[in-house]
Amino acid sequence: MTRLTSAIVGLAAVVSFLLGVVVATTRPDHARSVLPARPNADAAAPFSGTTRTEVSARPAAPAAGLVDFAEVAAGLNQAVVKVDAATRGSDERPRGAQRWRFGDDPSAPREGSGSGFVIDASGYILTNYHVIEGVDRVTITLGDGRTFRATVVGIDPALDVALLKIPAREPLPVAPLGDSATLRVGEWVCAIGNPLEYVHSVTVGVVSFLGRKVFDQSLDALIQTDAGITFGNSGGPLINARGEVVGITTAISAQAANIGFAIPISQVVAVLPQMKRDGRVSRGYIGVGLTNVTPALQRALELGAERGALVHDISPETPAERAGLRLYDVVVAVDGHSIQSDDDLIRYISGRPPGTIASVEIMRDRERRTVPVKLTERPVQESAGNLSRQSNPLVRPAAAQQLGPLGLSVKELDAATIARMRLPLSIQGLFVTEVDPAGPARLARLRTGHVLLEINRRRMTSLADFRAAMAALKPNEAVAVLIYDQPSDQRVLATILPDPSS
Repeated sequence: MTRLTSAIVGLAAVVSFLLGVVVATTRPDHARSVLPARPNADAAAPFSGTTRTEVSARPAAPAAGLVDFAEVAAGLNQAVVKVDAATRGSDERPRGAQRWRFGDDPSAPREGSGSGFVIDASGYILTNYHVIEGVDRVTITLGDGRTFRATVVGIDPALDVALLKIPAREPLPVAPLGDSATLRVGEWVCAIGNPLEYVHSVTVGVVSFLGRKVFDQSLDALIQTDAGITFGNSGGPLINARGEVVGITTAISAQAANIGFAIPISQVVAVLPQMKRDGRVSRGYIGVGLTNVTPALQRALELGAERGALVHDISPETPAERAGLRLYDVVVAVDGHSIQSDDDLIRYISGRPPGTIASVEIMRDRERRTVPVKLTERPVQESAGNLSRQSNPLVRPAAAQQLGPLGLSVKELDAATIARMRLPLSIQGLFVTEVDPAGPARLARLRTGHVLLEINRRRMTSLADFRAAMAALKPNEAVAVLIYDQPSDQRVLATILPDPSS
């Protein structure tokens, strides 16, 4: 299978799939890198040992023909979050991503935003991997406006899912997870997210196809919907009429305005324990190319099997080659589980841990045989990015402690600076000399050349004032800063979520 190898998402973002049909739904700077994963698991408990506090009781099943998405949106909106990501400027970009630059400055930061939703009251959040791929900082804004610095707990580039954690002090509203396996084509669904940074936008449509293969022909089983999805929706929930999350919105068609795609939530739930425990997901692999057995192939090749997964390619130095599998073998069962199609085989093997031995039953020359195959780990596709190849493939630290918890440095104003910057004589404060391009001050739109006037209503007239203000910062609490912007000749009030102390 040829994977998506690159994607360009900018102000006119388009992700290329084979002939260029799909783009990612991150706003506007993150590219898509996806594949779905495993069969269904217990959707009511994404992983053990955590708490769940649902936003509200699930709405009762709607009467025939009646769907009240106003109630659904009211119940789940507070569990949907905005995900802001930033990375320090560099000519090196994550594979498969094109990030937005500020002007022509190659050292300028790349910033982007997407969506996510809370799945556990203690602060666990799901979003797309491509939203946070290769970034230095992830900031979460809750429905009530509070902001938190997020930690990346685990990633699955193949499924395009990331598990985040924020330090919640009290139980958060939670989006209840449903069972995507029960979805039907034509069923009503809605999407909640932050398209084009219009936060908490709700769109409604139907499921238009199930099991769509878009990026990876071997593993994809995406939900296709005509509910409106666009840049910034990436990572947000797709919700059924009962107020349950059935998918994670992840991509849109570049050729049609009403075709979007979501990762089935049951596949996500199946890998959550691994993501939380190991920080990554590993899947079993045998290294064969497969196709379904059809009546025409059965007659033409005299296969001796009416159903199964027909082997049409074997990669060198793989478990399949070492086990002696051959072209035209038909896999009819694994470990006693009947295999009806190539999807059956792929999903079953992907659900087995690497290193285990699978008992593969095949039909070869009309004879049934059993072949033991020792599984290895499924290789990461090229478009998944370099981070997924690391032993601990999480985003890089972003503290930049040399610039302090606000991610900036200041100096006292002197006559030369006042004259050079043409500052009014009435302005008294600290001159901002450097701003971390992926730091908290930059995310709050502070820039070199601003004058820092106050922090939490405390006037800043000396470096001693600034150091005292930094010492008084409280963990996970935003601070209000008043700055002077010389080009606009205005005072501006901003809030900054400081980095934790080192």
